Amino acid sequence: MEQEIKKKALRRLRIIEGQVRGLQNMVHREKYCIDIITQSSAIREALSGVENLILENHLGTHVVHQMRHGKTKRAVGEVMRVYKLAKKKI
Repeated sequence: MEQEIKKKALRRLRIIEGQVRGLQNMVHREKYCIDIITQSSAIREALSGVENLILENHLGTHVVHQMRHGKTKRAVGEVMRVYKLAKKKI
């Protein structure tokens, strides 16, 4: 994994960890439902950002490596699998 991407992903995951703890606390304290949903949505967006970093790493390293070493079909298959997962989110 590219070290800069790894560093960014781990930083974001630590932030998300804190957000999840905060969300648990909000539920425990029976905070206003809309506030809980808003926090949950923020966590989902943050996780999406981590996914984007990991995808960037994968495309820039593994897929490029596969293409350069004649494994084009595998590389295209992986890109299509991620594309289909992304479409499900919409």
